[in-house]
Parts: sequence; C-alpha cells; structure tokens
Amino acid sequence: MASPRIVICPDSLKGTATASDAAQFLADGIHQLLPHADIVCTPLADGGEGTAEILGGEEITLPTTNAVGRLSEATYYWDAQHHTAHIDIAAASGLPEVSDNLQPLRADTYGTGVLIADACTRGATTIVLCLGGSATTDGGTGIMVALGAQPLDSRGYPVAPGGGHLSEIVRFNITELNVPAAAVEWELLGDVTSPAIGEHGAAHVFGPQKGASEEEVLTLDAGIAHLCGVLDIDPRLPRLGAAGAAGVGVLGLSRFIHGNDEHVRLKPGAATVMEKQRLADAISQADVVISAEGALDSQSFSGKIIGNVAELTAQHGVPMIVVAGKVDQTLSLPQHLSAYQLPPGEVSWQLREAGKDIARSLSQQNS
Repeated sequence: MASPRIVICPDSLKGTATASDAAQFLADGIHQLLPHADIVCTPLADGGEGTAEILGGEEITLPTTNAVGRLSEATYYWDAQHHTAHIDIAAASGLPEVSDNLQPLRADTYGTGVLIADACTRGATTIVLCLGGSATTDGGTGIMVALGAQPLDSRGYPVAPGGGHLSEIVRFNITELNVPAAAVEWELLGDVTSPAIGEHGAAHVFGPQKGASEEEVLTLDAGIAHLCGVLDIDPRLPRLGAAGAAGVGVLGLSRFIHGNDEHVRLKPGAATVMEKQRLADAISQADVVISAEGALDSQSFSGKIIGNVAELTAQHGVPMIVVAGKVDQTLSLPQHLSAYQLPPGEVSWQLREAGKDIARSLSQQNS
C-alpha cells in the first residue's frame, strides 16, 4: 500500500465542524505523513443539519423567523436545473439559534415554510426537506400556516402556534392555500425512524432535548395524535416522528391538493445522501475508509451515517476507522471497524492529529 487509496466520509461534528471541514482536516493530517496517498473526500449527512448543503445548489439566503418567532435569516440550496430546493428544517427552525430560549409548547416551523414558499416562487417542483435538528414539535403546522393552511378551533378562530395547541384544532381553512407549494413533490429525509406518537415517537424521544418537561411531553404527544386524527394520517408510519412530526403537516398539505399521499416520500436521510454521493463505488476501490461523528455509541448503528457506512465497508471487505469525540468503550464493534477517540483540543487540530495518527498506523502496517 505504497500509495493507499483512502475514502474519508465523515458526518458533521455538531457545533464544531461541518462534514466538509472534517473531511479536509483529516485529509490534511494524513497528507503530512503520506503525501502521495490517494484521498477521496466524500462528506455525508443523515438528514440533519448540513444535508441540504451536501445535496447542493445555489445558496439562497433570506429573512425569516426562527422556531420561537424571532426575526432571523436562513439559507437553503436551489437546484435550478432540476427545479428542486434542498432545505434543512434546522436552517430556520433549528435548536442552536433558540438554545437560550427553548419554548417546547410554542416553537413552530413557520420559518421553514417561508423558505419553502420562496423556493416555489422560483419554480420549484420538488422540495427535499431534511428533517434533523429542529427545535419544534408542532407536527409541521407552522409550515402549513406559512403556506396558507390555517388551523381553526371549535369557534372558528385561528389556533395559536406550536405543539402545545394542536389538540385545539378542529379543521383547516384552506381558502388562501398556496396551491403551487402544496402541490409539489416532497422528499422528506429523516435522520430517525421514529413514528409520530408513542413512547418511541417525536415528543417522548426528542421532546426533552427541546426543553419539554414530562408533563409537556404528554401534551405534545397527545397533540400530534389529535392532529393525525384531524388529517386522517397514520401516526405509526416510520420516520414520521422526525423533526417534531413535521411530515404530518406536509402530508396534510399534499392531501389538500392531491387527495392522497403519492406525492410525499419519507426516505432515510443517510442512505439517500450516500447514494447521491456514489459512496458505494468509492468504497469498492478503497484500501481503507475513515468516517467521523461527534459520538460513537449504540445510536450510531440505528440509521445513522456510521452504521450505513459500516454496512457498505463490510460488504466490500474494506477496513473502516471511526473518528469520534466520544467513544462508548462498552460498545461491541464489527470486526472490520476500529475506533479512534479524539484528544482534547481545538477541532481542526484534533482532526489533523487524528489524520497523522491514522497515517502513521497505515505506514507501520506496511513496513
């Protein structure tokens, strides 16, 4: 392996490095000791923050609101050739921007709806909505309102924003529906497989990290169940719990126009991105594969990037190294996979040092 072929395919390290940056830092470290190594950088995402950027397109940044209604700016990616918008729900409705002001019962996805509406004014016929990292559990009703579907209570008054008020909804007023937006083809890329409700659903699993107390989790879960009932949507559908069950609202919008669910596809984010990046082809020609994420634990093998890459590398008989900020030392890893825990320090230095250590190990194996 005089000039090894190395595929570097990390997820983002949340809050510290994008997937693209992580790949480049690792490659820099490897090249310091193996300057002739043939390195292919293929940044990945699982439907969470950063997925839209990887899927590509022209950056479109515009004013909108964040999950608790404050004015903000957000970016999505416009593929004019294919009339497709790639939108992270985290861009406008994500956790980081409201981490100092979590409002689990009030937070909504209206700001994401603003991005969708803008894309449709540009001629979008497909919306790829990436569902990870939201601060919301509103069942996508904020998106619905932004696109002209107003939830009403038993008195005919508009229902207040957020998941805490979903149980008040009796019907939707669609007289001002944004028909072109509701009529698009939807691809919903989830980073989890959770259903909308229940102990494995949006509120119970993810509500606490969005600031919800035990009592508020029950309120949110009951609200999403009620919303599914109003819209006649099966809450047990896999992936429907992603991003606070935002897919429920999208299904409702599409049904208003088409009368069925044929124009909404719930897809696994990691597998979809990996297919677009043609990762299987790259791995089939690799001598070693390096991936990375913030923490390596049991969840890493439940629909996340690491688990998907591990399956591909096992199929092709290629050794895999996972670089992570934290490694669960009790985890039983596949035979072809080894873990590298990052040392303390600034992330670019950490990853370059990891690259150098991996390069040193590869050199020793072939000396």
